[in-house]
Amino acid sequence: MPQLLALSASPSTASRTALVADLVVDRLQLGGLDAAHLAVRDLPAADLLAARSGAEGIRQAVAAVAAADGLIVATPVYKASYSGLLKVFLDLLPQDALAGKTVLPLVTGGSLAHVLAIDYALRPVLTALGARHVTSGRFLLDSHVERLPRGLRLHPEAAEELDRAVDEFVDALPARLLLAGAAPL
Repeated sequence: MPQLLALSASPSTASRTALVADLVVDRLQLGGLDAAHLAVRDLPAADLLAARSGAEGIRQAVAAVAAADGLIVATPVYKASYSGLLKVFLDLLPQDALAGKTVLPLVTGGSLAHVLAIDYALRPVLTALGARHVTSGRFLLDSHVERLPRGLRLHPEAAEELDRAVDEFVDALPARLLLAGAAPL
């Protein structure tokens, strides 16, 4: 069974980005896939910032990326780019860390003016890390992601777009990974 990993890279504990990552992981699990969520903000900040790749928490996170067959990379957009938290983590990965992997980029932001952050900021770094295939990904407006006491509610248009993005991601996974009998999403 494929192992899929969602990385969320918002520094906020009330992150819409992390909620979207959780929703995607839940959907993948309901489809019979092995998926987990790693919130980069939960890693030891001092080790991240000092690039201590040998520190236990960092080693485990890098190993989780290495073990994954596919990644969902979820980040808020700040200053027209992905979060600095994501940048710090990606810098700790080996140059070929995403070799052979399918990647779904997800970006949340306050304005459609930042929609190109996926193609002009995030996609190039994912490709440089060797991703086999970076799907088209999705940009979700913050105003379309409503935090609830337990979970979130997506604007219907955003929910539909996210469903299509997840379907595209699953379809892009190598067929040999899906032979474990997972139910179609």
